[in-house]
Amino acid sequence: MIRAEFYESKGKLSGFRLSGHAGMAVNGRDVACASVSSAVQLTVNLLDEFECFPVVKTGINVIKCTAGSRFDDASRMFGRLKQHFEAILEEFPNTIKIIISEV
Repeated sequence: MIRAEFYESKGKLSGFRLSGHAGMAVNGRDVACASVSSAVQLTVNLLDEFECFPVVKTGINVIKCTAGSRFDDASRMFGRLKQHFEAILEEFPNTIKIIISEV
């Protein structure tokens, strides 16, 4: 299962940390994982394009992203990413666990 942890501060999303695997198929053939990966890449690119200066850290099977500035814009983008994950979860049950952590 993919673990999608979103960071929230004062009612606004400030970043996320993803880890795990959806487990629907082997690596490289998992539609849920591909959907999550694509959405994360697009979100990070949009954060960069809108000068939110994303701070991204990656490791083996993990990615963490927080906004460096323009927190209101970044919060809305993180919110849309969370909504996208909720739609994936609806389509593919038991693939993503979404967590909100107060920071």
